Amino acid sequence: MLNVVLFGAPGSGKGTQSERLIDEFGLFHISTGEVLRDHIKRGTELGKIADSYISRGQLIPDDLMIRILDDVLEKEAADKVGVVFDGFPRTIPQAEALKELLLKRGTDLHAVVGLEVPEEELVERMLNRGKETGRADDNIDTIKNRLQVYHNQTAPLRDYYTKEGKYLGITGTGSVEEIYENIVNSLHKATGHPRKQK
Repeated sequence: MLNVVLFGAPGSGKGTQSERLIDEFGLFHISTGEVLRDHIKRGTELGKIADSYISRGQLIPDDLMIRILDDVLEKEAADKVGVVFDGFPRTIPQAEALKELLLKRGTDLHAVVGLEVPEEELVERMLNRGKETGRADDNIDTIKNRLQVYHNQTAPLRDYYTKEGKYLGITGTGSVEEIYENIVNSLHKATGHPRKQK
């Protein structure tokens, strides 16, 4: 089994790289952002609560996020060879809750891949993404707020996972292919998990 967290600031390329990891290792992808956007689109009760936070560039409360994740793990990931978590955990209490969720399923988190990208590039990437996709939260004010929230609440996770010996820092600039090769080589070295035979 291989359970990986893909970690990084908004716009660091987590979505792009997680898609490739799924293909490489046959993992189940949990993007908390996608799960939440789906609930918002469907107008569920959860979606309405989530939207009241997301539209202001704030994080969803931990207990709500953990309930969602537990549900997804139970219903959709139970028979998979591993999971790539994209956008979760975002706080230390969420990291501790994730440890518990995996433990109760008889497994563990094997590595945390941190995509490290300079702030100016993050802002530029998200503004471009907003123009291309029309994502409402990709405007300059919300972007700055999201990055501020990230630095205050999420960046301490880097120290948390470094102390646990699970953090793999990856330079998130360069071509998508170069970044991907660095991720896979680091994962292989850290976990011994073999690459899929082509």
